[in-house]
Amino acid sequence: MQPQQYQMGGYDRAITMFSPDGRLYQVEYAREAVKRGTTAVGIKCKTGVVLLVDKRVSSRLLEPSSIEKIFIIDEHIGVASSGLVGDARALVDRARVEAQINRISYGEPIDVETLSKKLCDHMQTYTLFGGARPYGTALLLAGVDNTPEGPHYRLFETDPSGTLLEYVATGIGIGRQAVMKLFEDEYKEGLSAEEAVQLGLKALYTATEGKFDMKTVEIGIAGEYSKKKATAKVSQSPAGTTFTTLSFRKLTEDEVKAAVDKFSKSNKDKKEKKE
Repeated sequence: MQPQQYQMGGYDRAITMFSPDGRLYQVEYAREAVKRGTTAVGIKCKTGVVLLVDKRVSSRLLEPSSIEKIFIIDEHIGVASSGLVGDARALVDRARVEAQINRISYGEPIDVETLSKKLCDHMQTYTLFGGARPYGTALLLAGVDNTPEGPHYRLFETDPSGTLLEYVATGIGIGRQAVMKLFEDEYKEGLSAEEAVQLGLKALYTATEGKFDMKTVEIGIAGEYSKKKATAKVSQSPAGTTFTTLSFRKLTEDEVKAAVDKFSKSNKDKKEKKE
């Protein structure tokens, strides 16, 4: 029996080459890069979509504020990443340009799904041609589409192959398996934003085995949080159509600290009751 690397027969040397069993090894390797990344979770709730990320501060000499894992794309869309940070930044820059092009061309904000598909189409092209490699990152895109019926909250997940899926709750990164198991058991429709944040913190706590605090957690929300209405901007397109855009924002340090303290207290009380 030959070692696995020899069984591949060189099919992992080029992105354009399929193995006999229909696999693209370079895409699978890119997915492995995502699996080694920090855990990020996204949860839909009654008044928005919440993104939470474990920033994994590896040294006490490192400034936690210099680690950015949640990015604002447009007024109404945010992104959380896992995998190679440089690749994530490149995709974020592209997403921002696409959002700006849509505003200039049509005079209105881009739909969350449209932007997600444009990013995935771009990522998929890097699995077709030689001389380039797939993106070693996955993204969670959270945002608000404003419809005649009211705000429509969306949560999409991308992966290095260009696959696009929509979820009500999901996770990416090294803790995905633990996060998805928790969501399968405990996620319920109609959660408030505060309840969604607490569930997300529980997911990160499970994925990191309790190794997180206020400085290692980053939280963003598209919509309303903590009885504060989302900032709404009223604009008008060149055609004269008036539309309202709900904002995506990152929670302040005080808001993150309050949420983490609340979770820590609740977790401590549960442990004491068990004892």
